[in-house]
Amino acid sequence: MSRVQAESFSVSAPGGRELEVITAGPADGATVLIHHGTPGSAHEFWPPHLEQAIARDLRLVAYSRPGYAGSDRDPGRSVASCAADSAAIADALGLARLFTVGGSGGGPHALGCAALLPDRVIAAATIAGVGPTDADDLDWLAGMGDENVQEFGAARAGAEQLEAFLSEAASELSGIDGSRVAESLGDLVSDADAAALSGEYADFAADGLRDSLSAGTWGWFDDDLAFLEPWGFDPGSIEVPVTVWQGLDDRFVPAAHGEWLAANVAGARANLLEGEGHLSLALPRFGEILDQLLVAEGAGR
Repeated sequence: MSRVQAESFSVSAPGGRELEVITAGPADGATVLIHHGTPGSAHEFWPPHLEQAIARDLRLVAYSRPGYAGSDRDPGRSVASCAADSAAIADALGLARLFTVGGSGGGPHALGCAALLPDRVIAAATIAGVGPTDADDLDWLAGMGDENVQEFGAARAGAEQLEAFLSEAASELSGIDGSRVAESLGDLVSDADAAALSGEYADFAADGLRDSLSAGTWGWFDDDLAFLEPWGFDPGSIEVPVTVWQGLDDRFVPAAHGEWLAANVAGARANLLEGEGHLSLALPRFGEILDQLLVAEGAGR
């Protein structure tokens, strides 16, 4: 696979914190801000996805959320807190407008930017993103694999229990390699995801997991607590175009989450796909995800 050199740098965020940011692609292209999953980090871009962005004259920008990898922690942050951090990144890059995409735990953060930065966000996409835990009509844990049920059970039991759970999980994942990624994720992995977690992509996913835990588990810890609290914005109030992507065989974030988002995010365009899991969903479709963003802007290329 060909690779395009990515640039890594630090951006000052509210409260004197530093955020780790990476960017790759044409400097004069439109920008897509990426919100990673949970756990996750800016890491690097999957080369085929970067090539698909460059083919559309798009630049990808990713950042590690507070507490992950090279980004300073922001204890007590909410999902909505990402808007101020994203604005700081946009300011540092001189961006008046941008697209935003979030996968898995990054999904709510992409929606937060769409809701709270409407003058800056052109369009947003959520890929296998979780719904809000305080939604009356969403059974949040139903259909999740055992590992997620245990994780959020620990989070609801209190900070001490969550810290212990994540510490044990991190000890198993911090030295992971591609050959053991699918096995390490256990009951979360559907057949579609098991097939996706092979070869170079499995190695890439393992590298990302190790990087996400390079500064410990505080980013993961703060993500989990933020998901259990109100997000800090109303998904129904979002005015910018949003596309919702969801695999119907997802055991990390079950189909009901994508269905809820499609029904409750104002004007959302839904892509609810049979036979796709959590990780398999975007691998072959990243170009299509970008195209729908561009079409939503009214500037399809």
